[in-house]
Amino acid sequence: MAGERWELKRALGMKNVLALAFGTMIGWGWIMLAGKWVELAGVAGAILAFVIGAVLCIFVGLTYAELTPALPLAGGELVFSYRGLGYVCGWITGWMITFAYVGVAAWEGPALVTAIDYLWEIPRAGYLWRVAGFDVYISWVVVGSLGGIILSYINYRGVKQSAVFQTLATLAMAMGGIFFLLGGIVKGDVSHMVPTFTSTSGLVAVILMVPAMFVGFDVIPQAAEEMNIPLGKIAKVLILSICLAAAWYILMIIGIALSAPNEIRVGDGIPVADSFAYAMNHPVFGKLIIIAAMCGILTSWNGFIVGATRVLFGMGRAKMLPATFGRVHPKYQTPTSAIILVGAITALSPLLGKTSLVWFVDASSAGTVVAYFMVALSFLALRRKEPGLARPYLVPAGTLVGILAILVAGFFLYLYLPIGPGALLPVEWALVLGWIVLGIVFFIQSQSAYKDVTPEEREYLLFGDDYSRPHLKWNRNK
Repeated sequence: MAGERWELKRALGMKNVLALAFGTMIGWGWIMLAGKWVELAGVAGAILAFVIGAVLCIFVGLTYAELTPALPLAGGELVFSYRGLGYVCGWITGWMITFAYVGVAAWEGPALVTAIDYLWEIPRAGYLWRVAGFDVYISWVVVGSLGGIILSYINYRGVKQSAVFQTLATLAMAMGGIFFLLGGIVKGDVSHMVPTFTSTSGLVAVILMVPAMFVGFDVIPQAAEEMNIPLGKIAKVLILSICLAAAWYILMIIGIALSAPNEIRVGDGIPVADSFAYAMNHPVFGKLIIIAAMCGILTSWNGFIVGATRVLFGMGRAKMLPATFGRVHPKYQTPTSAIILVGAITALSPLLGKTSLVWFVDASSAGTVVAYFMVALSFLALRRKEPGLARPYLVPAGTLVGILAILVAGFFLYLYLPIGPGALLPVEWALVLGWIVLGIVFFIQSQSAYKDVTPEEREYLLFGDDYSRPHLKWNRNK
């Protein structure tokens, strides 16, 4: 039906939103990489890298903080870029941030199996194939796929159920992290906190990893349409989530540096778990921290499912993708087609093993920084084009912040280019280019299928009556 606009249910409170962003950012990375950060840059160097990374992310975060309460609609970056830069830029931004979310969500299944295997060894039954040096077994795939199916079902049943799950899992993860830190302080040894600083190149190496550790605060604009909080508070919770994530990483660096010497911190196992078991002198403590880490995997996984499905919903609703993605369940008010698609991808991803999926994570990081860059441009464009747009939160020195955000996003993007120090591998570039080609196909198909959609109708589909621009108000009675 022409002009039909589906809407999502407002069910997220302040605690739900903070848990969504913080839990999505933390995930599993700190469990595997905290020891590596100390080895590369030293204790002080690793901490400095995360301070620098947090400051850089805050500049980007401030542009989100202004735009999200001004345009609190599903799709986030899609909506901002469409409004500030036009249809094509909006389409590109929405497609690339979807790539970012789906890529990371696909990796979470194998991460969950790795954690479970640390607790109870999963029998290697039903050999399938070998991918990137990793033997894939049916038993391994089933465990990872089951996690994707369960999380997809939770999201299918409603955003409130997803939010309750996210909040509980985030609290469990936080308690485990605090337990780990206290164990390091009480049972660890200051003599383990070496080196203090290695070199500038080591510092840069850790800074290269930092952007991926902060991906997740950007799910807040995706869920803005479902928030039941004052618009002015959205900006505060967004910036707070970045600061909390930075504090978390710094505390975990201190915890692992106190807990064990370098050979334990960078061993072949799971570094944080092994270090905690070493400090407490019993393997059961390593297993306890793995349980907390599993909660981190689930919060990150859940958050990226929310993010990806809301972008697909926004694009489908605006007829920038097949309209089925823009419809919601009559009872649960969730974007069911988008959830089924993303859920299927995450459930099937364990078939590729865990080694090859690192390619997806690295490649999808490029999609994230493209979205950051486009949002920063949109921020400045909307400051110029729509100075009268109601902004519940107005960033001080907005022009300067916008320029700095563009420079930060451009720097992050440079890191992944062939000329940058963190250049993607050829296979990772193939994934990026493959996603772009698929996007071109969908773009052409949507342009053909919905060629009769007027700018006024699409304005209504994207922004509704409340946020449509006056000169593009759609008269549905014509």
